[in-house]
Amino acid sequence: MMQRRDFIKTSSVIGGGLGLGLAASLRKPLRAMARPSRANDARQSRVVIAHRSDLRGAKQSLVQPQVARLLDTTIEALFQVPAAAAWRSLFSSRDVVGLKVNCLAGKHLSTHPEIVSEIVDRLLVAGVKKQNMIIFDRRSRDLIGAGFQPSQQRGAVQCLGNDQSGFTAQLFEYGAVASQISTILAHRCTAVINLPILKDHGIVGLSCAMKNFFGVINNPNKYHMHLGDPFIADVNMLPPIRDKVRLTICDALTAQCEGGPPFMPEWSWPMDSLLAAIDMVAMDRVAWDIIEQKRAENGIDSLEKAGRKPSYIARAADAEHQLGTDDLGRIEIVRV
Repeated sequence: MMQRRDFIKTSSVIGGGLGLGLAASLRKPLRAMARPSRANDARQSRVVIAHRSDLRGAKQSLVQPQVARLLDTTIEALFQVPAAAAWRSLFSSRDVVGLKVNCLAGKHLSTHPEIVSEIVDRLLVAGVKKQNMIIFDRRSRDLIGAGFQPSQQRGAVQCLGNDQSGFTAQLFEYGAVASQISTILAHRCTAVINLPILKDHGIVGLSCAMKNFFGVINNPNKYHMHLGDPFIADVNMLPPIRDKVRLTICDALTAQCEGGPPFMPEWSWPMDSLLAAIDMVAMDRVAWDIIEQKRAENGIDSLEKAGRKPSYIARAADAEHQLGTDDLGRIEIVRV
């Protein structure tokens, strides 16, 4: 599955020991890799960027078999085992799996249902029951606008917004944040797959992995000041988020380098890629570079020059939070 492999190893120390570390880890459940380690764990620093040039057919519609191949290639590159084995190691029949999509910007710049459909199929193979999968986001109307069909039909995959499920009575606090959390995440799910998109954000600079969890709290509008720093990092420290996220797959089939969070066609491009990682901080650091490169190609000021440097990424990696690494010297970027 991994033709066209192009490894970019930004650290020979990490790259040298990575294969043995992953081989050993796969003798144990991969879910142990989900919670960011406070040790220097090489497995935490791999970010995959998988691309296919044949994803789109007539009228730019997605070709489903190619989407499936892209997803499998992505997972195999991340875990270095066959995709089915990776899914079975991450999830089991005992799990209730939340799929946190991002549908704020409508169908042109949201998590694609075609990607989610393939993930659902692989969770089924791993033993997760359909009724124990929950596709969710802030509002049901956002899900509809992105092409999902809200449903709570018995025996089927669940799909609903926090506006239907509600929020916890309990207030979760860390650092500068105090929020109620979606009951889907807090009470129903045992595990979460984070499914963000890749885009510029007009206030905090970048919307990708960590920012996606503003969509599980009741008061995200309070936390955009000061470039979202420290608020985005603090939200990701809340136990229901920190303890349950097992995998992040960023839908970068379409990405946007300016004008976000709404869809701006003049600043979007068909990247036709997926990003995947266990470490959300590392993913965001790599995603930031992708956005900066595209901004430079279009003659747009860097995010820092525009006053929107996503400083929350470094905050999430600091000694207090230790949610992952933002050090490019400790991140192995795998391009397939």
